[in-house]
Amino acid sequence: MNINFLLAKIKENYNYFFKSNKRFTSLGMILAFCLISIWGCQQIAPKDNGVIHLTLWQSINPPQNRDLFQTLVNKFNRTHQDIQVEAIFQPEPQLPKILTAFVGNALPDILCLYPEYTGQFAELGAIRPLEDWVEKLHLKSDIRPNLLAGMQLDGHIWSVPMHTSNIGIFYRPDLFKTAGITEIPKTWEELRAVAKKLTIDKNGDNRPEQYGILLPLGKGGWTVFSWLPFLFGAKGEIIRNNQPNLIDAGAIAALQFWQDMIEDGSVMLSAPERGYEEDAFLAGRVAMQITGPWTLIMKSQVDHQVFPIPAGKIPATVTGTASFFVMKSAPEREKAALKFLEYILSQEFQTEWTMKTGFLPVTFSSARSQTYQQFINNNPLLKVFFDQLPVAQALPSPLGYNRIADSLGRAIEATLLGKSSAQEALKEAQKRLELIWNEK
Repeated sequence: MNINFLLAKIKENYNYFFKSNKRFTSLGMILAFCLISIWGCQQIAPKDNGVIHLTLWQSINPPQNRDLFQTLVNKFNRTHQDIQVEAIFQPEPQLPKILTAFVGNALPDILCLYPEYTGQFAELGAIRPLEDWVEKLHLKSDIRPNLLAGMQLDGHIWSVPMHTSNIGIFYRPDLFKTAGITEIPKTWEELRAVAKKLTIDKNGDNRPEQYGILLPLGKGGWTVFSWLPFLFGAKGEIIRNNQPNLIDAGAIAALQFWQDMIEDGSVMLSAPERGYEEDAFLAGRVAMQITGPWTLIMKSQVDHQVFPIPAGKIPATVTGTASFFVMKSAPEREKAALKFLEYILSQEFQTEWTMKTGFLPVTFSSARSQTYQQFINNNPLLKVFFDQLPVAQALPSPLGYNRIADSLGRAIEATLLGKSSAQEALKEAQKRLELIWNEK
């Protein structure tokens, strides 16, 4: 591929990815500077007696999970002499490198990433639709149906999930007991009442020594992710007909609920963009925290339990899913990549991976197996998340979701800081998004 063609590809995609959004200006510069490097480093696939060598990009953390994944990849390679998969760790964020690789025709064969990027990859034409393969192998009936929303877009299936998880609310049983709370909250109203009862201000200086619940301050992904269960619980939506819809009644109600708890004085706000940190919970300065089974709380010596996200109109939570995409290439390479994805969805992989990492299986065959059932019944905290799977909803994945999430995060932050009401913040975010959409 000559350099003039590559530069033409940059120009072709510039307006779409960068010009319509100032945040992508630096990304465009990254593409330009990385282009020559990629052009010069492209490798020619070796001819090795018919063996197909596939590259797979992943950003699996922590390192022990990454090591386990490599062990499972090695197992696949040993049992598939005609296909050899090389798993390459790519620290996050991956998106700039992926876009650069697309322009330079240097994409991997398989990509492990979050399904929220589906719209961007599909628009680029970088990924292969998978519905024919899924239907042929009858995989659709084995994958949890509520995960399909994250796989599908515009009538196509674009990815398959590697694992899933969701979030609940961890709590300190000792602090509940001291406050005289004997039942966990099951509704928003009960959660609000419990948070107030757990807030203790001994000297009346309006600076409680103990707060009821921690909420994540910031406009980043963790804040939005933590708030989405409340949106879903209010039967709300933020996207309708592939358009932003932040002024939905359910979205307003969910953000208003967070604002109400702040006005009660029962909320500790995290440090900006650090809402996942557990220090305040472990120290007893806060009695409840929204997070998932990956949290360090699970491994701590502090007494802790977890309960499902209390219901608004309905019980709900949000899935945290990693997915595999097959990048467009030669038919024989795509066929080999699909063979690896078949292995990812196998009961063998799903059961070993989820039991050793604490993630949850995406297939019924694994979840219902005797081995996994025995495991989950022996892990009561993890079982809370497992039992929430039927009400867990996937993140949206249309083109431009990152812009929607960014605007939504700004609205949540403005509300938590008391700069505007929930309704005003969402209206302003919607107005800003509509301007961006009209420029596309």
